[in-house]
Amino acid sequence: MKARIPKHREFIISFPDESNQARNDEAWDKLTQILEDYKKAHNGQSIYSPTFIEDCEPQVKALQEEYGFTYTVEERQ
Repeated sequence: MKARIPKHREFIISFPDESNQARNDEAWDKLTQILEDYKKAHNGQSIYSPTFIEDCEPQVKALQEEYGFTYTVEERQ
């Protein structure tokens, strides 16, 4: 059996080495909630949606300012 996964872009999140693990976990939970809210608002779509990055980036940037992580957007296959 074969499954074809479409090319997609995704956020790659990096927390500084010296950051607090509990705070990182809190940020990660909020990032996960962004994905869950996106699925609900877009009829179950996920990171494979062509507009996922554009739709979620303002929320991710707001969390970045609050928690101090960095992110890049990379294309995956």
